[in-house]
Amino acid sequence: MNIATLSAKKFLIGILMICLYAVPVKAQSALAKRYPIIPYPSRLIPESGNFSINKKTSIVLQYGSYKQEAEILNGLIKKKGGFSLSYRQNASDNCILIKNDPSVRSKEGYHLVISPGKIILSASAAPGIFYGIETIRQLLPESFQENNGTGTLSLPAVDISDHPAFSWRGMHLDVARHFFSEAYLKKFIDRMATYKLNRLHLHLTDDQGWRIQIKKYPELTKQGAWRTFDHIDSTCMELSKENPDFKIDTSHIIHRDGKTLYGGYYTQEQMRDIIRYAAARHIQIIPEVDMPGHMMSAVRIFPYLSCTGKAGQGKLFSIPLCPCDESTFTFADNVYKEIFKLFPSKYVHIGGDEVDKSTWAKTPACNAVMRKEGLKDVNQLQSYFIKRMEKFFYANGKTLIGWDDILEGGMDSSATIMYWRNWVPNAPEEAAKEGSDVIMTPDSPLYFDAFPNKTTLSAVYHYNPIPVALRGTPLAQKIIGVQANVWTERIPSEKRADYMTMPRMTALAEVAWTDHPGDYQSYLERLRYQYPRWDMLHIHYRLPDLKGFTDNNVFTDSAVLTVQKPLADMVIHYTTDGTLPSASSAILPQSLTIKKTVNIKLAAFTPEGNRGDIYVLKYEKESYMSPATVNIDHMVQGLNCIYYKGSFKNTKQMTTVAAEQISVVNNIRVPESIKAPAFGLQYRGYISIPETGIYSFYLTSDDGSILRIGDKTVVDNDGLHSAQQRSGQIALQKGLYPFSLDFIEGGGGYKLRLQYGKQSEKARNIPDSLFLHKKHRDG
Repeated sequence: MNIATLSAKKFLIGILMICLYAVPVKAQSALAKRYPIIPYPSRLIPESGNFSINKKTSIVLQYGSYKQEAEILNGLIKKKGGFSLSYRQNASDNCILIKNDPSVRSKEGYHLVISPGKIILSASAAPGIFYGIETIRQLLPESFQENNGTGTLSLPAVDISDHPAFSWRGMHLDVARHFFSEAYLKKFIDRMATYKLNRLHLHLTDDQGWRIQIKKYPELTKQGAWRTFDHIDSTCMELSKENPDFKIDTSHIIHRDGKTLYGGYYTQEQMRDIIRYAAARHIQIIPEVDMPGHMMSAVRIFPYLSCTGKAGQGKLFSIPLCPCDESTFTFADNVYKEIFKLFPSKYVHIGGDEVDKSTWAKTPACNAVMRKEGLKDVNQLQSYFIKRMEKFFYANGKTLIGWDDILEGGMDSSATIMYWRNWVPNAPEEAAKEGSDVIMTPDSPLYFDAFPNKTTLSAVYHYNPIPVALRGTPLAQKIIGVQANVWTERIPSEKRADYMTMPRMTALAEVAWTDHPGDYQSYLERLRYQYPRWDMLHIHYRLPDLKGFTDNNVFTDSAVLTVQKPLADMVIHYTTDGTLPSASSAILPQSLTIKKTVNIKLAAFTPEGNRGDIYVLKYEKESYMSPATVNIDHMVQGLNCIYYKGSFKNTKQMTTVAAEQISVVNNIRVPESIKAPAFGLQYRGYISIPETGIYSFYLTSDDGSILRIGDKTVVDNDGLHSAQQRSGQIALQKGLYPFSLDFIEGGGGYKLRLQYGKQSEKARNIPDSLFLHKKHRDG
């Protein structure tokens, strides 16, 4: 670009806009509207003007290359504009030139130049052309109706050079716990393609169902694909009383032999069609047949596969396959031979997680194998099974992927590791040092089955796939990508799957594609322009969070509820009688004055009828609490932190064991000395309130936590759960107050943060100086 030829306005934009993130907020918002691209390109230079696609526009293919991708573009134009483009051999004005460019090093990279006269899209391989077209998709108007009958499609001028940060950009979908149709898988693939994700990991088998046809063992789907309603179904049915998204999909219910059965499976021909559909969008499907654990659906049919000769539950998980009987390997080999033939991907996932090995230790045949192979324990016996299967995979031209559990007994470097266990932080580094490729998919924040809340989208967006220990080292190259997982125990419907994945999928896409994701506000600005597209596609996404209140609110005389709407066309309905808000409930006024204790339920609705989360706001009238009568001269800065070792379901259970140690901390943080995967902490002392007022406290934790000030529970965030924020208010006079915060970590990786603000102030960290505790007297 020749800066000297630019107008003064364009010159200023050119300087400020080498990257979208470098501009002021107002300019950033305007540019997000003009270039609402997710994931954001590696380099984007805004240009002046627009290119108009009309019926006279043509597509020019250099040497006839990339015809399949060009057809996708033409289909997109027909869908949005109502007309198709003709093909020409020679480039001229008013054309879209698609050409090969060997200088684009990445096979998935592309160079897109949109000028008022033409579009030039170049890449060195078909995936790059495809991703350039997906960028064009996001720059096109949402629908033909937006053109006001002009018969043209307008694209903003721009110069984009783009390539992905990671080769593996994945989404996982568990179709075993709850089944999803072919049509839904294709919709899922479409939205993955839009956001440049390229791996779909299908969890095809588990205790609850076998979803892929294996011709040598037809009973696996004839029996194993169907079940009577079980505990995960009954949980969903209970949740559906307040949210219809949890209703069991009736299209997957049949009646056979006098029984009502739930389930379904894909024939091999159906799966081939899905694979072809994904391949046309440059997405590989990675099959997972989970072994040796999570195999109850197969063991029920073939009980000889377990060491006990029966199916059932072990101490922790279901009874696994028996690694000490050749019939197990015959079965596994036969299953995987058909999987290998069906799926063209070089990667096949064996699972290998959550194996209850207690039956192995009691089996004479296993003890004999362990003596023969020189195995020290049952962890090495699992490794023996996985390594034997790995050799079989390799002999058939496949690369084995396993969850990081398979590292426990030792693993060969030819296997690829999928890291999920947050509480084993060194696993990625150890696997990389051993030479294994690693895909990062940690429980928190990348398990999208965790109920979303106001913190989850930000947590995904700010996730860095490169572990701290590997950053800046050659071993960082062993981290080949990142993936989010969707386990479906509590996702029984397509609507619920939409809600749980969108918009989190877009945040994942930016982490996986963009070298250095920009600031979160820029992403949120661009995300706003995705919602109308999702409305047109009937995607049941999670609406952005409402703001302006806490969960538990207090007032001394009156309070005013003023809800901040993130989308202008939202309508907020509310109730005060305990019923759920619906589109026919009262509309919340811009400001609602509250003068008496009341519980308010409210929810936002879009014009298309999509309902957001239901918020339950408690308003309680109370007087200012009086401070404690204590001598500040007997106080020193910090809080006592009491450590309890063990696994607890709630904070109260800590009191059932003796404390391990007491230390002093400056603020609400987990001491670095605590390494146990599961533990409990009690913070005790005083908090100094600088001036009289109503204070809001925001407590984020994974797992449970409870905050008490004086004799009042301010925030109750107890129980085992993923990271979530709860908030509450308390009216306090200036002075010192007894302070207690209890926290438990259940073993999946912890998060703990406490913030506060006076009245409606923005939440901020509590200064260390406000925390005090009684100093100990010598002697």
